[in-house]
Amino acid sequence: MRAFISIELPKEVRDELWELQKGFKNLAKVKWVAKKNYHVCLKFLGDIDDSKVKEVKGALKKVKFTPFEVNLGEIGVFPNESHINVIWVGLEPSSKIINLQSDIEDSLYGLFARAKKFAVHVTVGRVKGVKDKKKFIEKLKSLQVKKLKFKIENFYLVKSELTKEGPKYKILEKF
Repeated sequence: MRAFISIELPKEVRDELWELQKGFKNLAKVKWVAKKNYHVCLKFLGDIDDSKVKEVKGALKKVKFTPFEVNLGEIGVFPNESHINVIWVGLEPSSKIINLQSDIEDSLYGLFARAKKFAVHVTVGRVKGVKDKKKFIEKLKSLQVKKLKFKIENFYLVKSELTKEGPKYKILEKF
């Protein structure tokens, strides 16, 4: 089973992120993430055996977690403006999410390799091609994301099934 650990986003945040795609019409070919699938991936586990799921759940239950507030942040691209693969939106302040991600990494020590790099973001689209890179970057820099504030009260172990229609996510456990 393919799985990851994530923070789910409230409806009003997903609605705001969905509006961003309107700004990129005719500027690029983008595979937009389905509104219902927006999340912050804290750790991608990859393909794991069903037998390992119980171990993962046990480890994650030990993570000390206190709810905290964040808001939507800046919009950007990965890996950089010269080579655009992903359009993302950050969350601020990122420090509490980074701490949570680090605690999750610690809890899974010995079960999974530690992530080499972690960036707090929500992927909103995967760029397949840009018609005019200069116009694309200008548009990107002109977009303003509403600084919607919301509370993160849980994190989740999620099963991901890849289908022709796109990924289908199922929450396996809430922490």
